Amino acid sequence: MNILAFDLGASGGKLFLAAIEGENVSVQDIHRFDNISYSMGNALYWDIMNIYREMNVGIKKAIALTGDRIDSFAIDSFSNDFGLIDKDGALLSPVRCYRDNRTKRHADKIYKKISKEHLYSLSGNQNALFNTYMQLAAMREDGHGFLLDHAYKLLYIPDLLLYYLTGKMINEYTLASVSQMYDFRQDDWCQEILDTYQIPRRLFGALTKPGTLLGRTSQSYNQMMETKGFPVAVVCEHDTASAYLSSPLTTDCALISCGTWALIGTELPSCVITPEGYQANLANEGGYPGHHRLLRNVMSSWFIQETRRYYQEHGMDFSFSQLGELAEKAEPFRFFFDPDDPRFYDPGNIPRKIQDYCQEHFGAKPETVGALIRCIYESLAMKFRWTVETLERISGKTLPVINMMGGGSKAEMLCQFTANASGKTVVAGPDEATAIGNITVQLIAMGAASTLEEAKSILAPASIVREYKPQDHALWDTHYRDYLRLLERSRI
Repeated sequence: MNILAFDLGASGGKLFLAAIEGENVSVQDIHRFDNISYSMGNALYWDIMNIYREMNVGIKKAIALTGDRIDSFAIDSFSNDFGLIDKDGALLSPVRCYRDNRTKRHADKIYKKISKEHLYSLSGNQNALFNTYMQLAAMREDGHGFLLDHAYKLLYIPDLLLYYLTGKMINEYTLASVSQMYDFRQDDWCQEILDTYQIPRRLFGALTKPGTLLGRTSQSYNQMMETKGFPVAVVCEHDTASAYLSSPLTTDCALISCGTWALIGTELPSCVITPEGYQANLANEGGYPGHHRLLRNVMSSWFIQETRRYYQEHGMDFSFSQLGELAEKAEPFRFFFDPDDPRFYDPGNIPRKIQDYCQEHFGAKPETVGALIRCIYESLAMKFRWTVETLERISGKTLPVINMMGGGSKAEMLCQFTANASGKTVVAGPDEATAIGNITVQLIAMGAASTLEEAKSILAPASIVREYKPQDHALWDTHYRDYLRLLERSRI
C-alpha cells in the first residue's frame, strides 16, 4: 500500500509517503516547503495558491515514486482559517491568517453581543482571537458581511484543498469542533451563536467524521496532474487531533502536540464544560470517535521560530542546534516570561518583546542569544507544568507521564526541562506525529484496518520515541514557585 499524507502547518507543509508491505513499514517525507503569512495593508494572509501548488508538487513526486499507484490521500492542517467560495468553486477573497488583527480590533464589540462566558457554555471552546467565530464576527464589524451573504460555502483550508482535488464540498468534524460555533451536546452547528452575527447556516455542509472515504480525484484534476487518479480520505483534519492519535502511550497521560503552538491536553470520553474550565480557558475539541480532547493552547516553537527568523534578517543564521548550544552555556533561572501574554501574539521582533517583558518584571533583560533562548525554553517548561496541573485539577485525572510529540519533541532541551519542571517522565515522539495520525485514520477509511488499535499497531515500527527522566526537580520546583508569582502579577 502507498498512502500519502499532506501535513500543513503554520510554518511549513510536508508530504509523507507511507509504504506498507506486510510487516515492512516506511514513512518518508518526500516534499517540504515553507508556509508563511504575508502582511498587506492592515491584514495578514496565507498564500493559498502557493500552498495548493506545493501540495501538487509533492503529489507529483509521489506519483513518480510509486509508478502512479497511490492507494489513499488525506490532509491535516491547523484550524480556524477558511476560504469562501461561490457555487462554481471560485475563491471569493484571499484567505486570512488566524493572527490577522481584525479580531483584536473588534473583540470588545463582539463580546458585548455575546459574552465570553456564554460562548464557552455553548461551545466549550477556549476564548481566543483566532477562532473562526471571531473571524466571521469581525468580518461583519469590518463591513465585509456581504461576502458571507453572497458566498455559497465556507470551507476550512483542508476542505478547500480537497474540493479542488475531488469537486466535493464538506466540513470535517474535528475542524468544526474547534470553530467556537459547534455544539457538542447537539453534534451540530450552534444556531444561537450563528444568529448573533447573522452567520448563514447554509455556508456549512454536513459534518463529515474522520475515517470516511470521500471519493476519488476528479477527472479534470487527473488530467492536469497526468495521473490515473487516487482515492481521497477524510481524516482528523485538525492537526492536533491527528497528532494525538499517534501517541504510543495507552494509559492516562498528558499529551503535548508541540509545534508552533503546544496543544497540551488529555483524552476524555466526553466534553467537560464547567465554570472551572471557563476560568482556565480550557478547550474541548473533537477527535476520532471516542477520543475527545480537553486541552489548552500555549504558544511554543513560535518563539524559537520567530527569534531565529529575526536573527536571520539581521545577518546571523543560527541553526536550531547552535541555538541550543548557546542556551546550554547561559545562566539558568535568570529570566522567565508568560508565553500567553498578549504582546507575543502578533509576529515581529519577538526578541525585543521578550526583553521588554523581562525588563518590566525583573528590571533587567536577557542580553545574549543564549540567554534569550534559555529564557524561552525554561519559560515554556514552567508553563507546560502549570497547564498539566490545571488539566489534572479540572479533569479529576492524575497524569503521571507526559507524551510530547511533533516537531518540538526534537528539542532535547525543551523535553528535559519539561521533565525537570514537572517531575514527570517525558516520552518524546513521534516527531512527525500529525502525519502518523493522518495515515492511521487513512488505514481505517480504506479498510486496511478495522480498529484504531489495529491501525496503530501497523504503524508502530515507524514511531520512534525517546525518554527523559526528571533531573534536579527540587531546584526546578523552587523556581516554579517564583514562576507562579510571576503569573499572578501578570494576571494570567
